[in-house]
Amino acid sequence: MKKQRLVILGGGESGVGTALLAKAEGFEVFVSDKGIIKEKYKEVLIHNEIEWENETHTESKILNADLVMKSPGIPDKAPLVKQIREKEIQVVSEIEFASKFTKATLVGITGSNGKTTTASLTHHILKQELEVGLAGNIGDSFAKQVLENNYPNYVLEISSFQLDDIADFKPHIAVITNITPDHLDRYNYEFENYIASKFRIAENQTKEDYLIYDADDPVILDWLEKHSVQSTLLPFSLIKKIENGAYLDKEKIIITIDNNRIDMPTKDLALQGNHNIKNAMAASTVAQLLRIRKQTIRESLENFHGVEHRLENVLKINKVQYINDSKATNVNATYYALESMDAPTVWIVGGQDKGNNYKELYPFVNEKVKAIICLGVDNEKLLENFSTMVDVIIETQFMSEAVKIAYKLAEAGDNVLLSPACASFDLFENYEDRGRQFKDAVRNL
Repeated sequence: MKKQRLVILGGGESGVGTALLAKAEGFEVFVSDKGIIKEKYKEVLIHNEIEWENETHTESKILNADLVMKSPGIPDKAPLVKQIREKEIQVVSEIEFASKFTKATLVGITGSNGKTTTASLTHHILKQELEVGLAGNIGDSFAKQVLENNYPNYVLEISSFQLDDIADFKPHIAVITNITPDHLDRYNYEFENYIASKFRIAENQTKEDYLIYDADDPVILDWLEKHSVQSTLLPFSLIKKIENGAYLDKEKIIITIDNNRIDMPTKDLALQGNHNIKNAMAASTVAQLLRIRKQTIRESLENFHGVEHRLENVLKINKVQYINDSKATNVNATYYALESMDAPTVWIVGGQDKGNNYKELYPFVNEKVKAIICLGVDNEKLLENFSTMVDVIIETQFMSEAVKIAYKLAEAGDNVLLSPACASFDLFENYEDRGRQFKDAVRNL
């Protein structure tokens, strides 16, 4: 029998992980990347005798595929992807491909914000009592973990781009943290398309499966009203009482699933702020479904340290707190960051705009922000929106300079907050690179 040919577009973490799993499962594999594949990934491909190319796409070696796995970063409107689809070759994402080769219980977490924190927190609780991997948009590739560890459980942080290319993927437990306009450049600037993409996480679920979601989010509620979802619904809320699911009762989180109840005082949570109460609700609901002991859940919520680049306190210098929130790549994430500021703030913002609407930030900027440093190639929209609200607004294209300016502007008791509300690709490799440069610049002060 002829081997099935799998072509992988993109030689990054998910591409190389998929290549390894596919080779082990008997596929003929070819990896093609239009950019330059990192040395560490090239070495893995060479060592495993997997054919690859970079800085080009050879069409004759791609359009003869039986199946294509594309990196989530490649948009559907790319000419090569259009050609592949015209030839009716199936295109899948890594999570779709890898899930075919595991019988593990899958927890899938998506949302515009909070998904990394919720996924990390869920994994942190579950690993106290279960063998569980953490993958998807975070950590080692899911495909590689299926090949090497084959855990009985996985927590997957899943982006809308990964959900766009699923066919049969079905998590036993799905979480939607919230849905706010993001990545609209990839969805023809139609918010509906983006919402539909997020809800694909539940499209293959049955009533034996669970969908955990934010019942305070009007976008989610509106969608659920208009579309039928088969899953058993477990909402969480800060403002209404929930019979089956999680809610806030004064200063206590209460989670009830089939009359099994757990209480947790919010003052004991390691991560503070309303958005983190929601993240804790979602993660604890998952843990309760998977029969983790109540005591374990409480202790895990008390000792969880948070995620790098998400409201991360870097250093205090001359009584000024420097905070790295580089992971805030959209307006809603920055909304949470500014909401949680309890001192006058010098705000470093900007990058590649994805069709942002900054209006919801106005009240916080008026109330809490004393100066703005725009760190992007094109800052016109930021200047238009905010120049009348603060006395000082400055542009720069270098992180080191942005931090030096902030150092001069901030006084004892202030915060300096990097919360860009934009993608990082105009000046940085990714949000991690941006966050690390910020931390290095702060340490160099």
